[in-house]
Amino acid sequence: MFHTYIIYSKSIDPYYSGYTSVGIDKRLRRHNKGDSPSTKSGAPWTVKYVKSFETKTEAIKWENLIKRQKSREFIEKLINSEENEWE
Repeated sequence: MFHTYIIYSKSIDPYYSGYTSVGIDKRLRRHNKGDSPSTKSGAPWTVKYVKSFETKTEAIKWENLIKRQKSREFIEKLINSEENEWE
């Protein structure tokens, strides 16, 4: 299983989207440890959105669609949508 996710940093106020196959909790721990240069400065991060896919290709396509929008409004609509699997 592959997951596309959106995390949020209250300290610097951005959203970040990515995909993972290692599980959301494990991936979040890596972001918060500073293992990713893109998110190192924003720790602590919290998960706001998750959507699961059977293939890596599907997860990457969804992540790329989110990033292409370049829209906080789009991201916040996803977070508040019924398709958000994160509780």
